Amino acid sequence: MASKGRFDSAVNVRNKKAYFDFHILDTWQAGIALMGTEIKVIRENKVNLQDAYCHIIDGEVYMVNAHIAPYDQGTHYNHTPRRDRKLLLKKKEILKMQKALGDKGMTLIPTRLYINDRGLCKVEVGTAKGKKNFDKRDTIKERDVARDMERE
Repeated sequence: MASKGRFDSAVNVRNKKAYFDFHILDTWQAGIALMGTEIKVIRENKVNLQDAYCHIIDGEVYMVNAHIAPYDQGTHYNHTPRRDRKLLLKKKEILKMQKALGDKGMTLIPTRLYINDRGLCKVEVGTAKGKKNFDKRDTIKERDVARDMERE
């Protein structure tokens, strides 16, 4: 029998494209304001963070364009798959993010969505700077070299 407060969580959605397209500098953990049908779908691992990004409006952080599939058993109260979702952060963290975003070329990218050991859904958000094409080629080259070394 599992101990009280512990959940078996296989939910760990990563945004692989973010690590390929951006240099991730700092990361923060944020809660996320969800509807009931959204958390049910997240527990089924039907989430895509591929094109998602975050922005700050009036001192609040929102995750935009993250796709959480509609719930199969949902009624007319089902959620919209790509709605803006509010991220729950402390004011100090939001101010640090705003300061980091002041630099040219910086953006906020959700890198990971997971359910922690208490059963709460969390999003890992990182400040990122875009990579140039030659940086992306270097990343591919490093990955290929590592794969070849592992084979040998």
